[in-house]
Amino acid sequence: MSYDFQEYPDREMLIIALANRIAGALRTALTHEERALLVVPGGTSPGPVFDDLCAADLDWGRVDVLLSDERWVPEDSPRSNTALLKSRLLVNRAQKARSLPLYAPAAEPEEALEALAQPIGAELPVDVLLLGMGADMHTASLFPGGDTLDRALAADAPVLVPVRAPGAAEPRVTLSARVLDGAMNKHVLIFGAEKRRALDEARGKPAHEAPINAVLNGATVHWAE
Repeated sequence: MSYDFQEYPDREMLIIALANRIAGALRTALTHEERALLVVPGGTSPGPVFDDLCAADLDWGRVDVLLSDERWVPEDSPRSNTALLKSRLLVNRAQKARSLPLYAPAAEPEEALEALAQPIGAELPVDVLLLGMGADMHTASLFPGGDTLDRALAADAPVLVPVRAPGAAEPRVTLSARVLDGAMNKHVLIFGAEKRRALDEARGKPAHEAPINAVLNGATVHWAE
């Protein structure tokens, strides 16, 4: 497994460069496809990238935007990644993009997965993927110790997998490793010494111990202190 590691002098330079890389990859995809699919993470780290990316000059009306994973909470919950996406990325020029949901009003994710997965499956493969990584080496909602991790890592995994994991306050829905790893352009964003150590520690571990390894091959990792 090999990946490209890009180190930046500071976070601001990383954010500018990464937003430009993503925008360029989307433009390239749109030259030979009717639509392009962009998958992005939730959490706080990608917010500044979204702030730059949303102003990129490209045909956003032909772009579908999808979270890599989502907590099973309504959009008006402070724990909703969808709310972050709509307030930071799907604005400015990018407000013309189409958002594909990862949540529906149902008590448990299993009740809605099939309906949510259908429009996503129709747009695969992912053209541009941005992921984060936790200090425990998880990515998306592929957590070590997650109750459905084996299924999410399987070669024949479905598009979406429900997840319940130690330390996760609510159920989640995640794109499977098969879908994430199949992206045409893969980028991983990490900040700080702790995340860099985790990336180093992941080297050589099986994916069920270090799920980030399921998607790293051929990816570009962007890091700044």
